[in-house]
Amino acid sequence: MTTDPDPNHTAATVGIPDGFVRHARSSPLTAPWEPLYAKTTADAVMLGLRIRECHTNSRGLAHGGLITALADNAMGYSCGLKLGGGGRLLTSSLAIDFIGPAKIGQWLQIEPEVIKLGAKLCVAQCFVTAGGTRCARANGTFSVVKAKE
Repeated sequence: MTTDPDPNHTAATVGIPDGFVRHARSSPLTAPWEPLYAKTTADAVMLGLRIRECHTNSRGLAHGGLITALADNAMGYSCGLKLGGGGRLLTSSLAIDFIGPAKIGQWLQIEPEVIKLGAKLCVAQCFVTAGGTRCARANGTFSVVKAKE
């Protein structure tokens, strides 16, 4: 396990799994959820975070919208990785099944897999774990759009 050197996020960085580093691609949607972490392999971009109160619904569990958005991001980033960065991706279709709870203090990890890579469409799936136990699965289809010149 490693820790993040950023003192502003000490409570959220305890027990960050090896290989995960601060995620460099922030967006207005994900900015309130920081710190986010990423682990890039040859085949995928995994995302993760330590669940805090700001990530939860009124029942104190990770909000489904948070999990869905992070799954969408991880699958899209993974398709982009496999495409070699030559195109932009737009989500065409996204489905998710919630199969268990994700609680405050647990490490939430999104593990995507690219299923089909094409010139116009990319299909991916992922499993989401909380504390090492599956809590959701998702699949997405992404339209490949040529990068602006």
